[in-house]
Formats: sequence, structure tokens, C-alpha cells
Amino acid sequence: MTYAKIERFEYIVKQLELEGKIIVANIAEALQVAPETIRRDFDELEQQKLLTRVHGGAVKYTNVRNEPAFLRKLQMQMEAKRHIASVAASRIQNGDTIVVDTGTTTVHIADFLLAVDDVTVVTNSIAAAVQFNLAIEERRMTGKVIVLGGMTNPVQSSLVGAITIEMLSKMNFDKAFLSCGGISDGIVYDYDLDESLVSKKMLEQSKKSYLLADATKLNSKSFYQICHLDACAEVLCNQACPALWHAYEEIWTLCHGGKFG
Repeated sequence: MTYAKIERFEYIVKQLELEGKIIVANIAEALQVAPETIRRDFDELEQQKLLTRVHGGAVKYTNVRNEPAFLRKLQMQMEAKRHIASVAASRIQNGDTIVVDTGTTTVHIADFLLAVDDVTVVTNSIAAAVQFNLAIEERRMTGKVIVLGGMTNPVQSSLVGAITIEMLSKMNFDKAFLSCGGISDGIVYDYDLDESLVSKKMLEQSKKSYLLADATKLNSKSFYQICHLDACAEVLCNQACPALWHAYEEIWTLCHGGKFG
């Protein structure tokens, strides 16, 4: 018996629901087709987000681009992120009004502030707000911290949504400090739509923007676009500008000292 493609697809999805994991050879035998046919079927079904390919078979769909939970991600590339943040902190001057988005690199900026006065910090990051407030308490800076309103995103320890965007649209900033999920082909990406819209609005409302990206973000593409890379005044990274990215060498700053690997 010969099965049409749609019939094979229905059978594969049904078996996957029943078993959780399916094997190419078993499905090929059951449907009396070549294993190569089933591999092509798996490829198409993966593109439709109906399964995820694994060695020799497939499992139920899992989004491999999901962002790690905030606290867990905070521990990843810690030294590199803190060194990048220390360079970012050096860009903050007396009297600046700055905006800081949510990220596990931008959250460290406040730790490196020393003897800066009259700085207004606006952020949608609950974690960053705590750190900037601590910098004021410890008299490493003077100024104030404004936390944007919005809907909480527990995964990112942040505030997002229409209220956040509306508040930002009424503000103007000297400098924006932005994080990202990846950079590829001259485009800056984030994992989350709501987070990317907030970062994009921060950039639009700022005279100058700084992108903080550790080396793991290079040549990595996640789902939502924030901006073109050349919309940023400076890119702070613990790896030199890739050889094929000549157009961005002038805005690229290599932050020495962080470990990567």
C-alpha cells in the first residue's frame, strides 16, 4: 500500500503524540517507504513546528530558541558580561539621562559606576533597578531611578507591554544601553517580541545607543528583530569584530578581559 504525503504526516504526528519519540526506521517500515522519504517528511514537519529532529528520529516540538531563565542565564559567560558592563559604565557621564533594557549584561552596569552625579536612570528591568538603587545607597552615584510600568515578565525579571511603550514614547534619553539575543547579517535580534519592542522604542527615543553583546551572540539569529546594527553608536563585545563584518569596525569596541569558550 502506498501512502500519500498527507497520510504519512498524519500517521507520524499521531505516533509522536502516542509515543513521545519516534524512530525513522520504524516509521519507514510501518508506512512501507524508504527511510530517506521519512527523513524528508521529518524535515518538513519540523519546519511546521510539529516535531523536532533528533539523531535517528524525532521528538515532540521544542523551541530551541527559547531564552534560558533569567537567573540561570545570569551565570552564563559571567566574567565576559561583567567586563562588557564595566566598559558600558564608563560611557555614563554626570548629568546623563539613560535608559537600560533587560538583560544579563546590562544588569551589571550599575556595579561599575563610581563618582558620577545627577544621573537619571530609566529601566524596565526589575533586577537592574535594584542594582542602580544600590549604587545610590552606596554613594557611588547620585540621581534617581525610574522604573517603567507594564506587565511583568517573570522569565526576564522585567516589565513589558503597551504601558511600557507608552511611557517610553513620552521620554527622551541621552543614551540607551541595550542587550540582545543575537546578531546576524547586520541585524540585532531578541528572543521575545515584547522585549524587542521595548528595546526598539528605547533606541528610538535616545540620542545615542550602546549595544552590549558577549561573543556567544555573534552569528546567532533569534526570532524577533530589534534594529539594524548600524543604528547603534557603539557595539561593546568581548570578541573582535568578525572579519566579514567590515562595515561595523568603526562602531565596534573590543572589551578585553572576559573569558569566552
